[in-house]
Amino acid sequence: MALHVEIRKDLGSFVLDAGFETGAGVTGILGASGCGKSMTLGCIAGVIKPDAGRIELDGTVLFDSEKGINQRPQKRQVGLLFQNYALFPNMTVRQNLMTGLRAREKDPGRAKQQVNEMMERFRLTGLEKHRPCQLSGGQQQRAALARILLSRPRLLMLDEPFSALDGYLRWNLELELSDVLKGFGGSALFVSHSRDEIYRICDRVCVMDQGKSGPVIPVKQLFEAPVSRAAAVLSGCKNYSRARSAGERRVLAEDWGVTLEYEGEAPDELRWVGVRSHYLIPVPGPENFRGNTFRCRVLRVVEDVFSMVILLRPEAGGKSAEKQADVLLRAEVTKEFWEDFLRREDPAQGLWIHVEPKDVMLLT
Repeated sequence: MALHVEIRKDLGSFVLDAGFETGAGVTGILGASGCGKSMTLGCIAGVIKPDAGRIELDGTVLFDSEKGINQRPQKRQVGLLFQNYALFPNMTVRQNLMTGLRAREKDPGRAKQQVNEMMERFRLTGLEKHRPCQLSGGQQQRAALARILLSRPRLLMLDEPFSALDGYLRWNLELELSDVLKGFGGSALFVSHSRDEIYRICDRVCVMDQGKSGPVIPVKQLFEAPVSRAAAVLSGCKNYSRARSAGERRVLAEDWGVTLEYEGEAPDELRWVGVRSHYLIPVPGPENFRGNTFRCRVLRVVEDVFSMVILLRPEAGGKSAEKQADVLLRAEVTKEFWEDFLRREDPAQGLWIHVEPKDVMLLT
């Protein structure tokens, strides 16, 4: 199972420039709202026509602008689960599922049997005569998935499948969907703006930023070693500064006014440095630490549900830092750590922060 995408769509104020390849398993497309994720799926499904490029699935060309190929959506064998599930509102659950069989199963008896099996698999038995408006969000999602799988797609695509659901419903439905994807056997694309969903559900991930897609990488690599600032931000990094090389294994974080040691290799186009919040550690002072320890002013301490969030401004950042809200540092520690720290230190007088070289991320 292999999918190759190389497409461009120019809307004037927005340009989609997506290019990636993926195989069997679940590939996530992670990006902020409006970055082109849904448009990419629409192009692959055939409901949106790219201006240029090529889309190929398992050796079959679905779209090729140079050769004039643009297969109809019904011929592509691609299943797309829309954000709102797109069930036919005037049809019952059974009738909706039957539409997934019309193109390939002409025997009424076999069609009925397959629908019954799918309804049992997705726990829809007893809801056969219900219309979509009579179903819960989870039931609608299961009905839409059952309809797609009845059509036996070669590629399954899911566009923000939990966006229409209340938070308390998402966990169980996510587990159910994960099981469906594991049993699918083919290629699947999972679109989300949630790093947590991508981490739990997907094998690989492609970050999309302002219409442009990045490389497909293992999910854990996105969190352990992101390459770009966009990838770092989407993976949850809250602290980043403009940066430039300051010598052997040293980088100047210009907005913070500090030079940091790092491990690994710097990218050729180094532009940013990032540090995750839980890697910024409050310490009594620099005496027992070699490098990467700098003094900050505490601006605010916020109690979160399970942690303490400390908003800081590096003292070496100077006037430029005071004018930019995005150069504030955010450290996050456990409540127990912070309570113990306060017994020994007075953060109101300033706070020393340490970061290990291995936790310094160099970004393009």
